[in-house]
Amino acid sequence: MEKTKKSYSWKQLLVVSSLIFGMFFGSGNLIFPVHLGQMAGSNWLSAGVGFAISGALFPLLAILAVVVTKSDGLYDLAKPVGKWYAALFLVLVHLTIGPFFGTPRTAATAFEMAAKPFLPEKYTSLGMLLFSAAFFGLAYFLTVHPTRLVKYVGKYLNSIFLVLLAVVFVVALFNPMGALDQTATGAYQSNALTSGVLEGYNTVDAVALLALSVTFVHAVRDLGFKNKQVTELTAKAGTVSVLLEVVIYFGLVLLGAMSLNQMNLSANGGTALSQIVTHYLGRFGTVFLGALVTLGVFTTAMGLVVSFAQDFHKLFPKVSYMTWLRLTTFVSFVVANAGLDNIIQWSLPVLMLLYPLSLALILLSLTAKLFKKNPLVYQVTMLFAAVPAVLDMLASSPAVVSKQALVAQVLSAYHTHLPFADLGLGWVVPTLVGYLASLTFVLLHGTATTVYQSEETPIEE
Repeated sequence: MEKTKKSYSWKQLLVVSSLIFGMFFGSGNLIFPVHLGQMAGSNWLSAGVGFAISGALFPLLAILAVVVTKSDGLYDLAKPVGKWYAALFLVLVHLTIGPFFGTPRTAATAFEMAAKPFLPEKYTSLGMLLFSAAFFGLAYFLTVHPTRLVKYVGKYLNSIFLVLLAVVFVVALFNPMGALDQTATGAYQSNALTSGVLEGYNTVDAVALLALSVTFVHAVRDLGFKNKQVTELTAKAGTVSVLLEVVIYFGLVLLGAMSLNQMNLSANGGTALSQIVTHYLGRFGTVFLGALVTLGVFTTAMGLVVSFAQDFHKLFPKVSYMTWLRLTTFVSFVVANAGLDNIIQWSLPVLMLLYPLSLALILLSLTAKLFKKNPLVYQVTMLFAAVPAVLDMLASSPAVVSKQALVAQVLSAYHTHLPFADLGLGWVVPTLVGYLASLTFVLLHGTATTVYQSEETPIEE
């Protein structure tokens, strides 16, 4: 019998926690809570709780869904719905959070915060070209050997990032900008909790962690752990990383809420964070914030390119990991320089489609033992989730799509008659109805339907 480690140290737990945190905590996780704090004002607590639900609890459930089902990545997780669906879902998720949107945005955000403020306007395009080339070149170099990801991200890069962020919090703690009694803005006046939940959607972490799962599961295996040890260590490390994220979220929300005593409501969280850091650290704050954001997004970029290459190599094994790695880093470099405005315009509707499908898949994965991965429950639930998800995608599409006469009529009826649809949560009720109806049918009929069992990850009784 192959000998395996019987336990893991606190140091290993913290390093894996740091790896998971570093891979998914990017620029959006920094700027959205700050802006939420400004908009929520005196309602910062309920808004922060809402943000933590969608920005931290959902990602934690995504991690648990992977380890509970012992899946080797996103494809395995979605495979009970059908192989064609799993392949399509994997491709859509990775292209959206990868080279067509998420990964290029990491370089663009780092350039905006770290390099652009110091360049004459006429050199902006050239500067972006050189900066993104260096950014993705270094990301490629450090991920050629994915087994070293724990070392680079978990031990070094993320540790530096957390130290820099701690400096901001400590300075703000000993020199607060003022009280937390500012008037809330817009929807945060009456629906702070719901608005916080919807704002947390913008982090896209629940979707991203389903895709990144293949990377941190492999990273734990590379430490010498197997089977139940992988499940236990990954689950605990994911919990630690998400708890740390919640602490940081509330710290950023408080920064945003207090900042209203010294400055006006900003247009976005990036501007707000820049103003806050400059308030405390002066001109040095621009350099400091640039370093902070660059480290945050760079570790995310590394996780995204590695998970893309690993998952696509698993789906298309004839194409090597290195080929997929070169492809995703090159395409990300090209897209980052082609202008992200149009990409974002067409990527956000895809995210509105993927988020409900991801949360439905998380629900199914966490409860799979109840129905022994019966494909009927998977397929019915995903079908009931897909219809409103497609409508949410159309509603958030550019006007050339959403304002078409027929589309507009359908969306009007959808928002009027389906609960929570006008809030962008129209998928909740149909998904639960489909899940409970199919689950009840399977439990009542027992073996009347075929039980799905993954070849790679058999169900353990």
